[in-house]
Amino acid sequence: MATGEAPGATTDHGGSGTAVTLPGTDELPVGSVVTASGRVSAAEEFRDTPASGPFTPAQLGRLDEALTMCSRETGLRFAVYLGDLGEDPNGRVAQLHDEIEGSAEAVLVAVSPEQRIVEVLTGAGARVRLPDNGAKLAVMSMVTSFKESDLFGGLLSGLRMLADAAGERHHHR
Repeated sequence: MATGEAPGATTDHGGSGTAVTLPGTDELPVGSVVTASGRVSAAEEFRDTPASGPFTPAQLGRLDEALTMCSRETGLRFAVYLGDLGEDPNGRVAQLHDEIEGSAEAVLVAVSPEQRIVEVLTGAGARVRLPDNGAKLAVMSMVTSFKESDLFGGLLSGLRMLADAAGERHHHR
């Protein structure tokens, strides 16, 4: 935020005290002044810029936390994709899943709100731990939340349900 003298304010800079009016200064925007050096100083109202996506920074933090906790608890890699899935949604979901490091142990939740698609894809290793009926229940729960315009809550509850269905990480000795 820039600072400057407010219009109409009297300031003694130790000079002769003579005010100087520059041509065109009557047309300055509200909150702008011409400083003693001739520079225009303008105060601007701070506006919080809207998030570049559907989630606030706090929600993104919570979603990241949920993904981390689900992965830690189960030993599987959880990932979320939110966006358009193109003309071949199944092919795009498979491609996205394959791009996940350690995709055999990965669980991808892909959501395309505009296309009204929610899909959970598991790798071969993850599929052993996360049965289809567990994934279907999580998808049904997410869809119910999405219909109520709760994208964030739906993703959080869906991740929790998927992690619960997969069970805890097996520790080998």
